[in-house]
Amino acid sequence: MTKTAERRPVPKAAAHPVPAPPPVGGRRRRRLAEQARAYAFLLGGLICFALFSWYPAIRAVVIAFQKYTPGSSPEWVGTANFSRVLHDPEFSAAWRNTLAFTVLALLIGFAIPFLLALVLNELRHAKAFFRVVVYLPVMIPPVVSALLWKWFYDPGTGLANETLRFLHLPTSNWSNGTGTALVSLVIVATWANMGGTVLVYLAALQSIPGELYEAAELDGANLLQRVRHVTVPQTRFVILMLMLLQIIATMQVFTEPFVITGGGPENATVTVLYLIYKYAFLYNDFGGACALSVMLLVLLGAFSAGYLRLTRSEGDA
Repeated sequence: MTKTAERRPVPKAAAHPVPAPPPVGGRRRRRLAEQARAYAFLLGGLICFALFSWYPAIRAVVIAFQKYTPGSSPEWVGTANFSRVLHDPEFSAAWRNTLAFTVLALLIGFAIPFLLALVLNELRHAKAFFRVVVYLPVMIPPVVSALLWKWFYDPGTGLANETLRFLHLPTSNWSNGTGTALVSLVIVATWANMGGTVLVYLAALQSIPGELYEAAELDGANLLQRVRHVTVPQTRFVILMLMLLQIIATMQVFTEPFVITGGGPENATVTVLYLIYKYAFLYNDFGGACALSVMLLVLLGAFSAGYLRLTRSEGDA
């Protein structure tokens, strides 16, 4: 009887070979190629920024230290432009009006959008319609909006005084009075720009979990207490961010005083940006205009740094 042939184990199919990692030099070259493609797509935008934003800013800083008039070669004068601007009587008036405009805009134009967002958030019907109504002024060109308000504020036949006469109330000089002109411009700026702010607030309010409001109601909190202890803490980052952005925007107000009041009456509405315009295009003093622009740039740069730090800290949180 023959012995049964010993069975040899059948070799299993070899597993898929693991590819060897690419060499370090290959990974570096591939990363550099990807970055090069990304920067190639960004090249058009970078060129536009360089030509229309960075170069004018750098050029303005240089001209701030020169005596420069169109058609003549620039002459280096050091800090003479800054000294002349600082001793200009309109300088203090422009900064005082700009700071007052900013404070009034925070008092009037910062609270109203938040309150409107609270009202829109509580609506149950026609939300889309009222959002369009609130945002509609933003879609009107700023110059057109300013011209409409200039007619509205007309002390003779303007709609504001006609309404007051119809109600048998005393009329006002509005934009023509030294005591009311700046407040009138703040109202215009608030009406024209609050639509976008309201929508940002509304988005922040709708992101608040409803369970927080339900818990507050179970604890017996009324509407004001819910706003104070739930709404404001949950939206504090958005509030601070929009506050900084509003300060940066209102410090550069120009359209309203230029179109409605022309800086008057008695320099009551001359702002820093409007004074820069006067130096450049009325006084033909580009050195003084650039010196004033550099001062404003430094101040706004500080607020911008605060805004970037705030957004970065919130993103890291």
